[in-house]
Parts: sequence; C-alpha cells; structure tokens
Amino acid sequence: MRRGDRTVLICDCGGSMEIDGRRLATACGGDGDAVFTALCRREINRFVDALDSGGPVDVACTQEAPAFAEVAEERAAGDRVSFFNIREAAGWSDEAHSALPKMAALIAEAALPVPASRALTLTSEGTCLVYGRGQAALDAAERLSDHLSVTCMLVDAEDALPPSASEFPIVAGRIRQAAGRFGRFELTVDRFAERAPWIRAGLGFERAVDGAQSECDVIVDLTGDTPLFPAPEKRDGYLRADPRDPAAVLAVVLQASTMVGEFEKPIYVTVDDGLCAHSRNRKTGCTRCLDLCPAGAIASAGDVVTVDPALCGGCGLCAGVCPTSAITYAYPDTRIVHERVMTLASAYRNAGGTAPRLLVHDDKKGIQLIEYAARYGRGLPADVIPMAVNEVGQVGHDILLGALAQGFQEVVLLTDPRRADDYAGLAAQVDLVDALLTGLGDAGGRVRVLDTPDPDALSDALYGDRPRSVLPNAAFVPLGRKKSVTRLAVKGLAAALATAVDTVPLPAGAPYGRVAVDTEGCTLCLACVAACPTGALQDNPDRPQLLFQEDACVQCGLCAATCPEKVITLEPRYSLADSALSAQLVFEDEPYACISCGKPYGTRKSIEAIVSRLSGKHWMFATGERANLIRMCEDCRVTAQFHAKDNPFAGPPRPLPRTTADYEQARAEGRELED
Repeated sequence: MRRGDRTVLICDCGGSMEIDGRRLATACGGDGDAVFTALCRREINRFVDALDSGGPVDVACTQEAPAFAEVAEERAAGDRVSFFNIREAAGWSDEAHSALPKMAALIAEAALPVPASRALTLTSEGTCLVYGRGQAALDAAERLSDHLSVTCMLVDAEDALPPSASEFPIVAGRIRQAAGRFGRFELTVDRFAERAPWIRAGLGFERAVDGAQSECDVIVDLTGDTPLFPAPEKRDGYLRADPRDPAAVLAVVLQASTMVGEFEKPIYVTVDDGLCAHSRNRKTGCTRCLDLCPAGAIASAGDVVTVDPALCGGCGLCAGVCPTSAITYAYPDTRIVHERVMTLASAYRNAGGTAPRLLVHDDKKGIQLIEYAARYGRGLPADVIPMAVNEVGQVGHDILLGALAQGFQEVVLLTDPRRADDYAGLAAQVDLVDALLTGLGDAGGRVRVLDTPDPDALSDALYGDRPRSVLPNAAFVPLGRKKSVTRLAVKGLAAALATAVDTVPLPAGAPYGRVAVDTEGCTLCLACVAACPTGALQDNPDRPQLLFQEDACVQCGLCAATCPEKVITLEPRYSLADSALSAQLVFEDEPYACISCGKPYGTRKSIEAIVSRLSGKHWMFATGERANLIRMCEDCRVTAQFHAKDNPFAGPPRPLPRTTADYEQARAEGRELED
C-alpha cells in the first residue's frame, strides 16, 4: 500500500487475520491492495523491494521487528523503517470483522514522526556495594567481583563462611541513610566495622563505629528489609532482591554486572521556572507535584521547585497535575500525544468508524497485557483503539478532555496494580474531567481507570461496559499549553452539547476557579497582586483598583495566604464566559488626598485602616496631631515632623559663632563670653 511518499506493508500473519487489502487501502487514503502472508519469511524480498524504493517504510508487525531491522541495517535503511501492531491490537479479536477502521487509525498513527528526546549522561566507575545477610550476600559479591569493584557489607554474618582469599573487602554495618543516584550514591553507616582477618572460626570484625561515610556507583540490596529509597524500582543503580529467591538474586547480579561505563537516561520532564506557582515571599502556594512525586526527585527551591533528572523515574504525575505547565512531559512532548490522539480519531472516522474508545496504556506491561488478551482471550473490541505512552501517570485532564472532544466516547486508563504510587494523581484528573462533563450536560463517567493484571478481566471490562449515550464530536484543535488546550476542548464540547451554562462547579483542589474578595474588609493593600505568580490578580497603575483575570488563576492559594486582612477565599469552578479571558474589576476605592497638599497618595480604606490601628495605640501616634502624619503624603510628613516641637530629626542647638572682636569687647566690659 502507498500512502503519499510512504510504503505500508500489511501481513495477515499466516492467514490468522482476514484483511481486505483494497478496502483497507481505500480507508487509509492509499493505493494498492497487497496483503502478505509470510512477509518475515518467504516474502522478505517484498520488504527489500520497499526499502529500495527509497522512501519511508511502515511494517505492520512488531513481533518480527528485529529481523526486519537487521535486513534494513544491511541496506543502510534502518532510519527509514518503523513498526506498528495491528495483530494483537485489532486482527486477533472476537470483533476482528469490524476492525478495519481501527487498522486504518493505527496505520495513520504509525506515520507520525516522533522527535528525539533529550537525555542525561550518567557515568559509573563500577564501584559496587553488595548489602545483605550472610552467605547469600557473600556469594553475590563473589560473582560480581569479576566485573565490578565490590565491597560486601553484612548486616548479619552468622551463617557466612570466610572466603579462602580476600578478593574484595568484607565489612559489617547497617545503612542509616542513603542519598544520591546511580554513579553517585552517598551512604551513612552505623555499626561500621572492618573485617578482622585473624578470627579463626567464622567472620569476625573489629570495633564498630557509627556515622561512617561512604560512596558508590551501584547498590545491590539483598537484606530483604525496607528499601533504602522511596519508589526503589525507579532509582537507577539501586537493585533489590529477596535473598530467599535465588532466581531474583541471580537476576540483579547479572544486571549489576553490566552497570559500568556511560549510560543515557531520558530527561522525562521539562521545567520552566517562570511559570511555577510554588511559593512567593516565603508563603507556600502550589505543592501538587511535591505531594505526588514517588521518587523524591522534586524539591522546593525557594519560590520554585527543581526536578533532579537523575532521580526522576518518568511516572509523569508532576506534569499531569501541574496547573501552569511549569512542568511538562518531554518523553515525548505532550504536543505529540495530542497529535496522536487527533490522528487516531480522524483516521477512524474517515475509515467509516463511529463512536471509538481510547485505551491508554504504558509501553511495557500494558502492551504485554493486550497481547495476552489477544492470544488467549477475546482480544480488544473493534471500537477500542490502544495508544501506548511511556507512563499512564503522565496523562492529565487536558489530554483526556482533548480525546473526548476529538470524538472518543470513552478513555480507559490501563494501570498496573503493583505500582499504585505511579498513578496517585489520576483520580483527581478523572474527577475534574467528570465534573466538567456533567456540568456541561453530559452523563459523565467517560474516563475510567482499569487497574488489573488479568488479560481476561481487561477484555471483560471493555466488552461489558460501554457508554450509554453518544458524545458529539467537537470542533477542536489542540493548541498552546495545558490551560489553552483545556479551554479549547471545553468550549468545543460545550458547543457540541449545546450547553447554555457560563460556569461549572469543580471539586476542591481543582486548578481552575475564581478568587472571591470580601470588599468590605479589603483595604487595597495589593499584597495579593504582588504574590500572584500567574498575573491573575492585577492592579491599575492609574486608579486604586483590584482586577482579576479568571482564566489565569490556578487556585494556588498564595493570595489568600498573603492577604493581611484575610478577606480572600478560593472558589473552584470553570468559567466558559469570554470575560474570563480579560481582567475584570473586583474592587475600587476612592483615592485618599494628603490633608496638607492635597496630593492623592493612597486609598481611603487603607489609610483609615492604618489610622484606626495606630492612632492612640502606638507611641509615635499617641496624639491626634501625631496621627495626622499618617494622613499626609511622604513629602508633607517629613516637613511636618521637621517643624514639630518634638522633631525627631532635630539635634541640640548649634553654638553661636565667636570672632576676635567679640572676645575683645567682652574683656573691655569685664565679662566672659558664654559657650
């Protein structure tokens, strides 16, 4: 099949799928009707012919991708070949007869370019600490000693047999604190003791000390105790295994043996400090990413947060919940995900499909579960289009709303129950989307999390539960950052549903809403304006006014925390009105004129509030005359204090100047001059 400048090779995998090549080509907007049966075997020459044509080649097979890639490399064409799956994703299914629109969607998605992501280089010199108990730890250290520079630290040495030759250091101790990352772990060890080689029976150690410091590149933890790090599976270079499981121990030993040299680690997220709403003026605002990061890779750094790319495990929760797009997912960029969703939806519709559903899964366990469901069960329904991402946790409400606005009737998020911490933020994203949909007049319930490791349960859930109502397709193109994409999607859905509401109430903690100000207590001090990190609260340089732009508010709470009058509260909601895009007047006060020169220098309520708090209560303003200083501008206040009897700027009287004539006259008169 030819699609533009691309050659698409379709194989029915030994006749295990029924594919009408002509119909599929027509549905994809391409030419040709060839469907191969054994492309990876006796028809491999057709793949070579496609390579020789000089253009990009898309192969509908992932199982034999290594074999195809090897042939492509031999012909210096490896960079022109990509692979996608229509077998487990569509052809092996109880509804395979209706899966042609899904195949067309998957073919269209495969043609999208995927830009390279940035990477961080980590270096390991091969310094390894084997940390465990008895003989199991010693045996693991001995296996690793041929590959790495090993030190074995024993928590318990009771059943350990002394080696006949000291090929690596053996010490005793218990790690009190561990920090750092692959290539640069830092350890604090209590009860640290070096081995005493003169002990006759068993392993003996010298006198123990606490607080010993050590560094290493790799840690192999065979203690079976509590992990040294949060989310240990995400800490590169930290390998754990149950010492009672020989197979697991051998697996981590083999993995550790290769961890020397330079390694490329993806940079999963991008941080823009200028958009962060974490803190201002020592007041804490948004902490959504800090609260959710399972790997401890995010830390507060004053007014902003920092993400250590060497510690980041790529779960994407921070990017999913960040309300300002200060943290965005970059593996790949969220823009690419939106483009994939749009391509899948439009290609499915163009091929004659209606009411598709989107299954979002990770590119590891999720793919495996789908394959098992296809091989041993019913597979995926014909209306369910799978889309692999690096981590399901990276999916935020903007992606979910975008998918629904593109015409997907439901979005199912497939998660792994063994990694609950990686999905801690999904529930809030689902609740937010559900609140928006129900507020727009839809039945809601169009996003669900499917947490199962069972392929049959996956199929049963997808075949059994389907949306009861049809969500109209909205005119929507995802442009801009998260807030812009969300607004475009919500406005599109509102138009499609013929919604007349202007505002939709949202659950507590939602990143959208307005700031409610009790104007009776507001003094227009504008502390909230100075604290607002997004410019939602503004002032008017020409008049004493407080303005608010609702579309810019992320409900971080910094304004409420900063307000000295405590008259600000947050109201989570979503405004569809166009007025939310511009600054609206919240409160206006009269200018206060200086009682001396008449120049306006403040607001009436702020000056009166200061007078009421200080007049007669502070020693500097104990009298009415002194209190009037507050009612003066900065220039008149200085003048009034200078001319007052108790002028704080006045010093002792200056001595009169004396001349020679003065002294001569005083002598002639028989008197002395006073100083």
